[in-house]
Amino acid sequence: MTAVVPAGDGADLARMERVLDAAAELLVRQGYRRVTVEDVARRAGVGKGTVYLHVRSKDALFLTVLLRSQRRLFAELADRMLAEHVVALPWGMSRVLYERLRADEVARVLYLGDTEVLGRLAHEAAGTLGELGRRRDAVVREHFRLLRAARLVDDDIAADEQIHAWGAVTWGYFLAEGTGSAFAPAGPARTAALIEHGLARQLAGPAPASRAADLAREVAALYRPLVAHIDDEWRRRVR
Repeated sequence: MTAVVPAGDGADLARMERVLDAAAELLVRQGYRRVTVEDVARRAGVGKGTVYLHVRSKDALFLTVLLRSQRRLFAELADRMLAEHVVALPWGMSRVLYERLRADEVARVLYLGDTEVLGRLAHEAAGTLGELGRRRDAVVREHFRLLRAARLVDDDIAADEQIHAWGAVTWGYFLAEGTGSAFAPAGPARTAALIEHGLARQLAGPAPASRAADLAREVAALYRPLVAHIDDEWRRRVR
């Protein structure tokens, strides 16, 4: 997947990617409070002053890390919908979300709400994450509207309640991990399968799931503007 980078020459872009990779790695390994700009610069193989050529503060740097992680997730979802039509359905999407977040610890920091990190970045975000959240919620509502109209998901309850139930089940699997339950699934692959199976039973409408192929391109197009919005934030925040 093509990375999103601010304007500049090739050396600048490659250097900024190294800085963001280093910041993401240290965020997961050490936690936000313990990581310094000096640590990031050392890990990226550049001087501290070089980091400040691209971002004005530590908070701006880590907000950019989080935005990049969201960008990758939305872009991957849209791509997967076109290649694997079941991903346009809530249960297929949840399986991919689980697989993706299991593989990307930075994405988990953002999506599962590390309050320490998000609290420290709230001022720097200046509405960025809130605006992205509002756009995401509008996309999800339209996504479910299309599916309900096509009878691919059940419409016995209000759409907002249905979306809430979908999210509660999806994120509940993450919250249940690490509890040491004797009933835990035998590994991530099995957990992903259970998420898909359970949500399909809960949400599926009377139309056959194969009809998702008719809507996959339209649904994927709903998520592309989220990617473009994050691209704009990158360009606005990174020098």
